[in-house]
Amino acid sequence: MSVEAVGTTRRGRGARKAIRQKRDTNMLPALKRGIPLTEPMSPEQVARIDNASMHILENVGVVFRDPIALADWKRAGADVRGERVHIDRGLVRELIKTIPSSFTYHARNPDKNLPFGNDHAIFVPMTGAPFLRDLEDKRRNPTLDDLANFHKLSHMLPAIHSSAHHIVEPYDHPISQRHLRITYSSMKHSDKTFMGMTTSPKNAEDVMDMCAILFGREFMMTHPVVTGNCNGNSPLVWDETMLGAMRAFAKYNQPVLCSPFVLGGANTPASVAPTVAQVNAEALSALAYTQVIQRGTPAIYGHYLATVSMKSGAPMAGTPEISLMNMMIGQMARHYDVPWRTSNTLGGAKTFDAQAGYESATTMMAVLMSGANYIWHSAGWNEAGMHCSMAKFVVDAEQCAMGHRMASGIKWDDFEQGLAAVADVGPGGHYLGHPHTLENFQDAFFMPEMFDNNSIEQWQADGAVEINERALKRVRDLLGEYEEPTLDPGVNEELLDYIARREREIPAADALNQDL
Repeated sequence: MSVEAVGTTRRGRGARKAIRQKRDTNMLPALKRGIPLTEPMSPEQVARIDNASMHILENVGVVFRDPIALADWKRAGADVRGERVHIDRGLVRELIKTIPSSFTYHARNPDKNLPFGNDHAIFVPMTGAPFLRDLEDKRRNPTLDDLANFHKLSHMLPAIHSSAHHIVEPYDHPISQRHLRITYSSMKHSDKTFMGMTTSPKNAEDVMDMCAILFGREFMMTHPVVTGNCNGNSPLVWDETMLGAMRAFAKYNQPVLCSPFVLGGANTPASVAPTVAQVNAEALSALAYTQVIQRGTPAIYGHYLATVSMKSGAPMAGTPEISLMNMMIGQMARHYDVPWRTSNTLGGAKTFDAQAGYESATTMMAVLMSGANYIWHSAGWNEAGMHCSMAKFVVDAEQCAMGHRMASGIKWDDFEQGLAAVADVGPGGHYLGHPHTLENFQDAFFMPEMFDNNSIEQWQADGAVEINERALKRVRDLLGEYEEPTLDPGVNEELLDYIARREREIPAADALNQDL
C-alpha cells in the first residue's frame, strides 16, 4: 500500500459525532485488575502493623455495647470484661480465615451478576447525603423523587455497578419508615445489585424480608444479593445498632462492610502508621464477629478514611495521607485474604469546582492503585458528604469508566495489526484513514463526553459551556431516556403490600440513627 493511499480520507466531524452520541448504557463488567498494585509497606512492616493490631485486640480490647455480642464472644472463647472484649490473636486468625475471599453478587437481572473479591472490583455510588445539588444546581433537601432519579442514573451509567440505597435522604418521608421506601426504590428503578439499610436491627430485618420477596429466602442463603454497612465508633467501639444489623444480614449469609469511621487526628492517632494499626484492629474485631455469628458468611474489610484539619477540625479529602492509608489497608486486607472496601471520588468542596475535581481524582487514583474491591462513594460525593451533586454524579461515573479502562491494563489483542500499520504508513504519513484506525477509532482511546477537548474557537462557537452545565444537561438527557427495568408484577405487588403493612406497624414519629 502506498503512503499516499493511506490516511488520505477522513470521516466527517458530523459522522464521528453521531457515532459518539449513540449512548451506551450497558453496564461494564466488574473491573478485573490488570495493573500492578502499589504496596508501600515491606513484608516486615505488614507484620509490624499486624502485630500492633493484635496487641491492641489482646491488651487494650474493643468495646461491644451489645449484650448478645458479649454473650457470643464468651461462648467463642474471648476474654470479656464488662463490655470490653479482649480477643486472642489465635482466635482472631481462626475466625477470619473462614471469610470467603471472593464470591458473586447476584442481581435481579442475572446478566448483571458480578464477580467480587481478589482482583475484581465494583463501583458503587455515594450514600447518606442530607442535601443535594439539583438540576438547577441549587442546594436543598432531597425527596423520594430525587432519590429515584439517582437510582435511575445509577441504572443507566455503565461504570456504576450498584444502585446503593439512600444516595440522598428523602426528607418527605418519615425517618422511621424511610428504609422501606429507600429499599424499594433501589429495587424498582434499577436491576443491578444494591445496598440494604442498617439504621437499626429491625430495619435490617425489613430489608432481608424485602430481599426474600425479590429473590426468595432459600436463594439468599447461598447467594449474596445485597450489601450492608456497619460503622464502628472509633476508637475501638461497636454499638448495639450496628451489631444487631450485622446479625440480621449474617443470618441470611449476606455480606456486610465492617467499617471503622476514621477522622485521622481526632479519633485515631495523628500519624499514618498508628492510625492504620488501630483501624486494622477495629476492622478485624468486627470481621471476626461476623464469623462468630455464622462461619463462612461473607464479610468485607471496610473503613471510611478522612483526615482532620488541625486548623478547623473539619474532615479533609484527597490528602496524601489518605492515599497512603488506602494503600496500606489494601496490603493488610490481602494479608488476611479478605475483600476490602474503600471510598472513592471524595471531595470537601462546596460546589463542583476545581477543588472537587482534584480531590476526587487524587482519591480515585490511590483507590485503583491500592486494589480495592468494593469502591463505595464513587459518584456524587461533595462537601464532605453533606450533599450529592447531580452534575458531579455523572462526571464521577465517567471518571469511573476511565478508571475502569486504565486499571484493566494494557490490551495486546491488536498488537500485530498495529505494527503492520506502522509499516504501511511509514515516515511522514498519518494513520487517520488507515483500516486499523477506522476499525478501532471508537474504542482505541477513551473519549470522555463530559470533557471538552475542542479548540477554544470551537468551544466558544458551541456556547462556551462549562462542565457543570454540560453535566446537568447530560443528567436531563439521561432521565429523559430512562426506561424502567421490568419488575415482575406479582413481586412488585408483594413488595408494596409488605411496605404498607410495615408502615402501619411502625410509628411515623420514631427517630433512628442513620448509617454512613
